[in-house]
Amino acid sequence: MTQLPEVIEEPGRPGWVDWLRLMVEIARPRVIGLVVFTGLPALALGRDGWVPMSVALPVLLGTGLAGAASSALNAWVERESDAHMARTRKRPLPAAVMLPNVVLGYGLVLTVVSTVILWAVGGAMAAAVSLATIAFYVLGYTVWLKPRTPQNIVIGGAAGGTAPLIVSAAADHELSLGAWLLFLIVFLWTPPHFWAIAIFRRKEYEQAGFPMMPSVVGDHGTRLRSVAYTVALIVVTLIPTALGYLSAAYAVTAAVLGVGFLALVLQSVRAQRPVVDWRVFKGSVVYLGLLFTAMLGDLILA
Repeated sequence: MTQLPEVIEEPGRPGWVDWLRLMVEIARPRVIGLVVFTGLPALALGRDGWVPMSVALPVLLGTGLAGAASSALNAWVERESDAHMARTRKRPLPAAVMLPNVVLGYGLVLTVVSTVILWAVGGAMAAAVSLATIAFYVLGYTVWLKPRTPQNIVIGGAAGGTAPLIVSAAADHELSLGAWLLFLIVFLWTPPHFWAIAIFRRKEYEQAGFPMMPSVVGDHGTRLRSVAYTVALIVVTLIPTALGYLSAAYAVTAAVLGVGFLALVLQSVRAQRPVVDWRVFKGSVVYLGLLFTAMLGDLILA
């Protein structure tokens, strides 16, 4: 009996669902979500009322798209160094599942779209702050600071805190004091957050050629610097209450959260074990999320 030849099916090309998943992944949605979330209190902090939804929603959308643009362009710039790190080598570009030119084009399109949305809804200042954020994150931080100085994340952290400034610029056509306080909170939170992962992933950062703080001053020196930034962070989180923007209930909540975060950072100093620094990294995200949730709750109930 004649045996029929075996039919071998070739794997098909990625469908549109796969491409959509990759586009979302390259934009780092969890990071964008956190960035946009930090902009929410600026919709009411220090204002007589909430920003109208007709302005708030497109401004938040434009801010999120600007964050996605930054992530995509960052991925394009760091595609080679990402291949040297375990936590990044499976990203679309180092894993060779997306073409670099596609990601570059994607980032540029997102830059244009986010700028147009913010300009149309919030005016030139909001668009300018957003565009400056993208430029500073990609060119200032990723291209210039990160491979050259251990202070990279300290200075570059400014790019992660501009969502409140964009909201303020769009709503009031100025950068309010409340928005600057929110910016400062994220700015001071960034070093202990990223230095914790820099300690935990120290060898990987060194293999990628980045002079992160632990490689320059050592793990202990980095942890002590994190303590200093955390103490400053706690102080700044209490200023909105001192200015009358938020209630005493928020201040108590912020103080409790701050002391808890500081205790975690101090534990890393005492333990001198990278596994504890990993807990600081994870705990810092929880801390920031709860802090801004407390702000929002206070503003809603006011």
